[in-house]
Amino acid sequence: MKIYFMGICGTAMGNVAVLMKRQGHAVSGSDTGIYPPMSDLLAGAGIEVMEGFDPQRLEALAPDTVVIGNAMSRGNPEVEWLLETRKIPFVSLPELVSREILSARRNIVVSGTHGKTTTTSLAATLLTRNTPAHAPRPGWMIGGVPRDLPTGAELGEAGGPFVIEGDEYDSAFFDKRSKFIHYQPRVLVMNNLEFDHGDIFRDLEDIIRSFRHLTRLVPQGGAILYNADEPTLAAMMPVPWTRCLSVGTGENADCRIVDFSEDAEGSRFTLRWPGGETTPVAWSLPGLFNARNAAMAALAAGLILDPLKPASLDLSPLRDFLGVKRRQEVRLARPGLTVLEDFGHHPTAIAQTLVSLRARYPGWQLTACFEPRSNTACTAHFQSAFTEALAGADECFLAPVHRPDRYAEDNRLDTDRMARDLSAQGTQTRACTSFDDLLDSLTTATLQDTSRPRCVVVFSNGAFGGKLPEYLSRVE
Repeated sequence: MKIYFMGICGTAMGNVAVLMKRQGHAVSGSDTGIYPPMSDLLAGAGIEVMEGFDPQRLEALAPDTVVIGNAMSRGNPEVEWLLETRKIPFVSLPELVSREILSARRNIVVSGTHGKTTTTSLAATLLTRNTPAHAPRPGWMIGGVPRDLPTGAELGEAGGPFVIEGDEYDSAFFDKRSKFIHYQPRVLVMNNLEFDHGDIFRDLEDIIRSFRHLTRLVPQGGAILYNADEPTLAAMMPVPWTRCLSVGTGENADCRIVDFSEDAEGSRFTLRWPGGETTPVAWSLPGLFNARNAAMAALAAGLILDPLKPASLDLSPLRDFLGVKRRQEVRLARPGLTVLEDFGHHPTAIAQTLVSLRARYPGWQLTACFEPRSNTACTAHFQSAFTEALAGADECFLAPVHRPDRYAEDNRLDTDRMARDLSAQGTQTRACTSFDDLLDSLTTATLQDTSRPRCVVVFSNGAFGGKLPEYLSRVE
């Protein structure tokens, strides 16, 4: 089959294009902004990527199917040609993944507002290390760059387990269902559930409705794993049509995290399985939130491999687990200064990371840098929540709101107000007018105030204005 990916350089699109190539399909695609690492991945797989969108070129290529990426919209010349002529069938990426990959596998779908990428990477790592040699190889699709696996996407073998991030964002401009509705879960992980994606969902109830639809797709012989410490999820569970297991710190959790502790040496906890067996874990990843990610991944992998004895899963791979790039990733560590990069763009995730860093770096100056970039973070919806979360730092530098013209002034995050409120609470904060202003201010603070060691954490789901490498070069 000849498959053409429109918007091929997106992380998910590019990874799936590579998987389709490995299945023997003829794959090509188009995009704008073609640059590493995705351009290198596609070139290495022998996939032709064409610059821009050209209906005449698409007609000449005559693919059997066009995959329209989530970033494509009405007005795109290739989209308009497809709709006008109907000469070539088209699908969304989630629909293609479901049809070509997931229908032949036993799927773990990892959903939730936070932790999907790390939990998916954890589950893939545990499956890789625990799947018997004679069994079908596991596959995965991870929405980030894992540091413990050779690639972010692996096809695996038909009949084997497959773990995939279950994103609640919509599938395409012509399919407004959440992506995860396509993913055929056998084991469903629900890490947490909060309001996000304000450009897609009206409110929290709107998101809950989509998650309820997802739970109805789990078969009787499968399982739903949910966060027992999350009130929104606890209120949704259990459901009568499949096995439901809670994961959390409370005494009533089916799979329980006990004796959690964290310090400069790392974190430790004991996982108490549903049958009562216990496994101690000591690893490098920070925070109780990552311990919960590990518990979810372990129980999901255990159930997929052996539904009757999930506790037989070997958790020793966690000891050396490195995680995912840009998730609390240490970018610089020298005497007196540690710099981390984090994908955090929701107040809950930011607050949890700062709590963890307090435990990891006791007595250090904790400096947070925050870029409001996501469609929800740029709005006033989380004005108070972001202020409360960032109050966990000693010092804060706020980047300008990304593309502020998209939001009415009364519905736009007010970084000046946030700076005033944080400073009044004791967190010295500067609302910067540009990324250059932020870079200069942060560099000055780092080099001039050396009265105590400093931990700098950069929160951004974008490129942080491209300034992080320059800051590292100035202070290393």
